[in-house]
Amino acid sequence: MAGSQTDTRLGGVERDGVTGARFPAKGSVRPMTAGDLASVLAIERRSYAYPWSEGIFRDCLRHGYGCFLFDDGGPVGYVVVSCAAQEAHILNLCVDPKARGRGVADHLLRVALERAEVMDAETVFLEVRPSNAAARRLYDRFGFHEIGRRPGYYPAANGREDALILGLPVLSGGFG
Repeated sequence: MAGSQTDTRLGGVERDGVTGARFPAKGSVRPMTAGDLASVLAIERRSYAYPWSEGIFRDCLRHGYGCFLFDDGGPVGYVVVSCAAQEAHILNLCVDPKARGRGVADHLLRVALERAEVMDAETVFLEVRPSNAAARRLYDRFGFHEIGRRPGYYPAANGREDALILGLPVLSGGFG
């Protein structure tokens, strides 16, 4: 891979020489299907205290959202992105807790950004919990910037948690 280097501290994970994004050493991305939902829901429930329902995933598939899986002998992560009116919204990006730290999230985020570019989005948006430090580091590495806040957006153990709204412009020939 041109412009990349291997970081042996991460078990041989490839890193992009420019952004520092990680690429998994193995596995592949493919479109999510309804047949994947049992695995997707299991990952969702292991990852979130307030997971998406099967109905939400089915609606995303039915409406033609970009739904992609990272498969490494079975699903280990997924991303859901909606594109319309020159905007892309990353609705869900999740990696199984057992597969974290191997570059799967970086790879899935790149897939979502490529989908946005192909669909002629001018900006990519997403919401993230302020308490989700790992996700915030990921999005920061890719150049996302805070553009707003949704008060009380997420359910939380002690009531509600705000969402940070992050955005990334899509430039001709790339992001950021």
